[in-house]
Formats: sequence, C-alpha cells, structure tokens
Amino acid sequence: MIKLITLAILASVACKLLAGRWPWELLQADPRSRSEARARNLLGLAQSATYDEVIDAHRRLIQKVHPDRGGSNEAVHEANAARDLLLARLRDHRGERS
Repeated sequence: MIKLITLAILASVACKLLAGRWPWELLQADPRSRSEARARNLLGLAQSATYDEVIDAHRRLIQKVHPDRGGSNEAVHEANAARDLLLARLRDHRGERS
C-alpha cells in the first residue's frame, strides 16, 4: 500500500514538472480555454493576438474556405465562430482591466 501511495506521489510530481500543472488541474481544465486554443489554432494566432490581428487572420481564412472558392459552409461557420469567440475574449479582458 505504501508503495502505491509513493508511486502516486512521484507520478503527481513528475506531471507537475513536465506539464507545469498538477494532475487534478489537468483533469479540471476549463472547456472554454480549450475552445479558445482551438480557435487560435484555426486562425493561426498567438495567445497575445490583438483585435486587428484576429480580424486579419479571419479575413485570410475566409478567403481560403469560402464556398465561392471551393470551400464549404461548415468551414465558414467554424471560422466565424472562432473569430467571435476570440473577439469576445478580448472584450472581456479589456473590461476586466478597466
């Protein structure tokens, strides 16, 4: 039993060192942060992207995935949702600072 507890503690410490978070923090990851990361990845943006960078990245993506250029409606909806999510986050962060 003591070996099992020791192993669990060592695994937790290894997780903290490798991922920067405790295992229970990784399990409770905010789904909003995952969707934000997915939106940033779709638009090819860094976490520190500004309002104008989000708009420009969205415009470039729409030019690639628009149905008139061989894309699909689903891709346009996904790009619009990513833009809206990131712009809402920027507005929220701006409101927190004020």
